[in-house]
Amino acid sequence: MSSTAMLRSSTAACLRCRTHPASMATARLVASARPFHASAVRRDANNESAAPAPPKGHHTLVSSSVPSTKLGRFMQYGGLAAQLGAGAVAESVRRMTGNSTPLIEGASPFLTPENVQRVVKTLTQMRGAALKLGQMVSIQDSGMFPKEIEEVLSKVQNGANYMPRRQMRQVMAAELGRDWQSKFKSFDPVPFAAASIGQVHRAELHDGTLVAVKVQYPGVADSIDSDLAQLKALGLMSGMLPKGLFLENSMIVARRELLWETDYMREAQWQLRFGEALKDHPVIDVPRPILDLTTPRVLTMTMVSGQPLGTVAEMDAETRAFVAQQILDLTLVELFDLGFMQTDPNWSNFLYDPATRRIKLLDFGSAREYEWGFLARYANVLEAAAKQDAAGVLRWSEELGFLTGYETDQMKEAHVTAVLTLGAPFTTPRYDFGEARAVTRQVRDLIPTMLEHRLTPPPDETYSLHRKVSGVFLLCARLNVELPCRDLLLGALARFRARQERGEVPLPTPENAPKIPQV
Repeated sequence: MSSTAMLRSSTAACLRCRTHPASMATARLVASARPFHASAVRRDANNESAAPAPPKGHHTLVSSSVPSTKLGRFMQYGGLAAQLGAGAVAESVRRMTGNSTPLIEGASPFLTPENVQRVVKTLTQMRGAALKLGQMVSIQDSGMFPKEIEEVLSKVQNGANYMPRRQMRQVMAAELGRDWQSKFKSFDPVPFAAASIGQVHRAELHDGTLVAVKVQYPGVADSIDSDLAQLKALGLMSGMLPKGLFLENSMIVARRELLWETDYMREAQWQLRFGEALKDHPVIDVPRPILDLTTPRVLTMTMVSGQPLGTVAEMDAETRAFVAQQILDLTLVELFDLGFMQTDPNWSNFLYDPATRRIKLLDFGSAREYEWGFLARYANVLEAAAKQDAAGVLRWSEELGFLTGYETDQMKEAHVTAVLTLGAPFTTPRYDFGEARAVTRQVRDLIPTMLEHRLTPPPDETYSLHRKVSGVFLLCARLNVELPCRDLLLGALARFRARQERGEVPLPTPENAPKIPQV
């Protein structure tokens, strides 16, 4: 999973967010993430800090110890808060003396390249919840921020810190025993990828099987609650978060998903389930977990080959469209055929093999199941959006729990307009994702109203679901493709309706209605 998406979104918690349009842009400053692409390894047996050699245009990974105690992590957060405050004060003084030109008109004094750099540096070292929480907010389109901010954030896109060998060996010994090295024919001590929860090493088993070994950073799982508390304090300290984010509910959902993602045994079971469900898929492959070498903090799986999707963006139009359509179709299959989904859409979770034209699906830490009663209603919302049926969107949004029925007419209109706008790809035989940025702007203009007048948090299921769907749409936009989205959706809905008619999945009834959060 990509740490950079978390960096960009988590930074939003450290920047002032009001209902002013400029401040809404601020809240999305860090959400335009591109994935970290796994780098080739540069071996140096005598160099503790030897790092993977980056591809052309990418940054070298840096070795740094992970703060593994609650006190150590608390000190890091405290230092970050002090630095952000000092940076904001300095910027305020510059503005009062006329020596500053804000990068975004009306934006908070917290929004400076220097403060973003401070957040990036600290969170890259912290890993864990610090990098993952922002994924609960959104993954948004890029191109809406000043060049100076984009340049600062781009430094994080292609690199991440990894833990020194000493820490890695301690984790491996604790999880697989002091003789862990004897269980591998070879094990590369330098990781080829590093993200927010762990890092990945190349290894070979004694039978010749090539494997990838994901090793979790020490202290990440045990510090989730304290990390979230510190992040919440940072947000509340300066009143940075608007009412419409429903912070308490977001924290509850974030905690649950973080606990999922730090349990590698759970991830291995989901990997097996996806592998079985997709074993006959014509395009998608899933690596197999090696359960004898998997624990809650170490996950070993068969190595898969392929190129990161960042390289697909440079391929011919037919290849880009093929890859994008397969990933969008898989998302609909997960939703309406399987009833469960890998909800992390970061590019680094997909590899494409041009030789076989197959896509490798990676990272199942955030995989989850959805109740069929929820999916039945969600299908109705999507169908209404595809038909541009405003009354249907309103009705099924209330049934799902997006709305209580007691909102102002202004809020209802804003919500329905946003859903109909986001349904644009499904209204035409072929949708050009080059138009997606215009859709983003239209919805962005509605966000202040929805934050101001929202009466209830979104359904818990939609935090992860919308992260996946919006991320896949963003992927399609960056691949610059034109796809038959309407046919893909209608095909998925037709299969879903047929299963409802056969009684395999339920129709919406009061008994299977989603539980509406009480606020």
